Amino acid sequence: MQDFEKLGAFYLGKVYDVDARTRRDDLVMYDSKDLVTHAVCVGMTGSGKTGLCVGLIEEAAIDGIPSIVIDPKGDLSNLLLTFPELRASDFRTWVNTEDATKAGLSPDEFAGKQAAMWAKGLEEWGQSGERIRKLREAADFAIYTPGSSAGIPVSVLRSFDAPPPALLDDRELFRERVSGTVSSLLGLLSIDADPLRSREHILLSTILAGEWSAGRGVELATLIRMIQQPPVARIGVMELETFFPATDRFTLAMQMNSLLAAPGFEAWMEGEPLDVGSILYSPAGKPRVAVFSIAHLNDAERMFFVSLLFNQILAWVRQQSGTTSLRALVYMDEIAGYFPPVSNPPSKNAMLTLMKQARAFGVGMVLATQNPVDIDYKGLANAGTWFLGRLQTERDKARVLDGLEGAAAAASATFDRDACDKILSGLGSRVFLMNNVHEDGPVVFQTRWTLSYLRGPLTRGQIKQLSGASGAGTSGATPLGIGVTTSASTPAPATASTPERASPAPDETRLPVTTPPVSRVNISTASSAGGAHSRPVLAPEIPQYFLPARVEGGVVYVPMVLGLGKVFFSDSRLGVEETETHSWLAAFGHGPIAVDWEHAERVDVWESDLDKSPADGAAFESVPTDAAKAKSYEMWKKDLAGELYRSAKLEILQSPSSGETSNLGESEKDFRLRLQQAAREDRDAKAEQLRRKYAPKMTTLQERIRRAEQQLAVQEEQAKSAKMQTAISFGSAILSAFLGRKKISSGNVGRVGTVARGMTRQSKESSDVDRAEDTVEALRAQLKDLEMQFQSDLDAMVSKIDPLTEELETITLKPKKTNVTVPAVVLCWVPHVRGAEGLEGAWR
Repeated sequence: MQDFEKLGAFYLGKVYDVDARTRRDDLVMYDSKDLVTHAVCVGMTGSGKTGLCVGLIEEAAIDGIPSIVIDPKGDLSNLLLTFPELRASDFRTWVNTEDATKAGLSPDEFAGKQAAMWAKGLEEWGQSGERIRKLREAADFAIYTPGSSAGIPVSVLRSFDAPPPALLDDRELFRERVSGTVSSLLGLLSIDADPLRSREHILLSTILAGEWSAGRGVELATLIRMIQQPPVARIGVMELETFFPATDRFTLAMQMNSLLAAPGFEAWMEGEPLDVGSILYSPAGKPRVAVFSIAHLNDAERMFFVSLLFNQILAWVRQQSGTTSLRALVYMDEIAGYFPPVSNPPSKNAMLTLMKQARAFGVGMVLATQNPVDIDYKGLANAGTWFLGRLQTERDKARVLDGLEGAAAAASATFDRDACDKILSGLGSRVFLMNNVHEDGPVVFQTRWTLSYLRGPLTRGQIKQLSGASGAGTSGATPLGIGVTTSASTPAPATASTPERASPAPDETRLPVTTPPVSRVNISTASSAGGAHSRPVLAPEIPQYFLPARVEGGVVYVPMVLGLGKVFFSDSRLGVEETETHSWLAAFGHGPIAVDWEHAERVDVWESDLDKSPADGAAFESVPTDAAKAKSYEMWKKDLAGELYRSAKLEILQSPSSGETSNLGESEKDFRLRLQQAAREDRDAKAEQLRRKYAPKMTTLQERIRRAEQQLAVQEEQAKSAKMQTAISFGSAILSAFLGRKKISSGNVGRVGTVARGMTRQSKESSDVDRAEDTVEALRAQLKDLEMQFQSDLDAMVSKIDPLTEELETITLKPKKTNVTVPAVVLCWVPHVRGAEGLEGAWR
């Protein structure tokens, strides 16, 4: 059995001889990192396109690479139909009863035949149920159904979250994100809006751009209100009422409200957030094959969701580090309509940007279609690999050849159009031409048997049943906007969840972003006995700030102390240099210690979140005597510095095998994923080194084999010729002896001598053939030994430790006293409202 379980290589099938119409034994292995330059798969119905792409996704999953799979037809959910035992009972639930009826079989009999066919098909391709089990153990599989609860529902309209800082900083990408989101939303309302001329598009873009630039997401209900009362007075140089009168804005708001109130639309508001990081990996860091089934949606809904998803993928990509190894796979079937040659639907810009930029971050795009005429081949010129199957018309073939020519030109590679044209004309089912710009030339191959049972499109009922049977529930994504609060004596470790915004630089005095839960604030201690009255008059040396109130009217401000501390951790041995910024909110006590930092609340508040003036009409609790003295704040700064020195610690994780340590704010899951990606990059780099080392030897051996095979062919031809000549000479001598006038003559004796010499030559030629065959076999054996040595060397170089299961070490670092600073301690007014049980927190 041939070994196709090679690190970083995908087993796609075997070489196919188009002229002889036979499959050869040579394996077709595809280097995973070649997929970083993207791929396009084209083939008509029945060409085997789905089987090829399913096999590609299966290979990626076995190699630990997650995938997002966009499924417009409903048949890619077949990726969850994997049966390691290959029992008929496993197939019975999922066989197509119509197919059974056509075959004249009962469903049970048909299931038995399907199971037997799958077992035989796998065996013919060197696979078994054990490899199916390996696939299931390597990755998590889930079906997401936006707008439906059949699979895992996806909340895409609960809010339009602000893009990450990396995308906000790129103005061109930011504008494309705004425009794409607005175009998709208006498409749901059946408004075909030109981004440059449509009032609706311009108004919504202005609102979203303003809110996102301020770091705020927008709920759909809030967006409807903002359409009626926009946060701007002018659009361009024109007054708002002139550009888009209130009556017209009300009509747009009503349209959007009707969409929101439509029966069944709540399904778009419920479910898991469209968080690409949480979708690609389980909470434990296991790679996931996430199938987004959208067959149940109408055209406008599909366009809306696909556009949003690609924009979310683009935002996630921009947050990743650069790499040349494959990090994740994004596959979409039937892209015609989403990537057209002339028009510009909302999905196209995001797809084009991903085709241009995702390769730098290790994200491979695989786009498939059975309609090659209606896609933008100029946009696909960035694709490094083309899989071409059987095509329906000459026009289709011409368009595909144009695309191939463009891709070759973009990669500065050679392209033989006539040869490819000839090959494409002879392709059959499951036979594809692969043109990979990273390889010397195109190859024709037949696709391997898929591990997944390809039974065809699934209904929503079947998806619901399959999702329940596979255990697909939630991806484990944590709700957005939830902050972590701890006491000052137990600071959050470096392995806590990554904050929504990047950690501040060491030279910045900034406060983290989220506020603490109301229940953690001791209201009875915070509230003074004096009752609420007007704002106290304090010395100007006392800095005062206000936490924003989330209510209007009835606000009562309670005085508390807000302290900002910075702790620098350093360890030259580990190569760690990290600065933590701590923000603590302390209530005033009634005992001898006015401010007790040991029992303060750690809060996450950005400096920009603080107001410098109170809410209108607010009342104020009285200020304790110590809080009215400026020198108290200097004393509290020293107390906070002492408390941070005693209690602050940095807990980091370390990989014993690689020595790598986690970063500040990096969760264990993210650290393990980073280790896994680093291991994959290391593997690819070492494999490339080995290839360069072994390439001259393999090239020499392959050339010797080629020459030996040519020599063998010559010897076989000579032996055949000598054998025929001997037979003719022998026959002539016999005839002359028996038919001649004389029984024995000198001529007959000469002929017999010639025959004897011919037989000697025949024997010599036969020996030459044997020697030539031995030479070819010996050289092939040498090549096989060299390939085995290559694989053995690669296995020895690559670590056998799995970063996802490796036992990590926890290292605790303490700061030096000189590395603890407290830039500020201020009087902070915290808004509350009066409830049935006294004051309750009311800040945003």
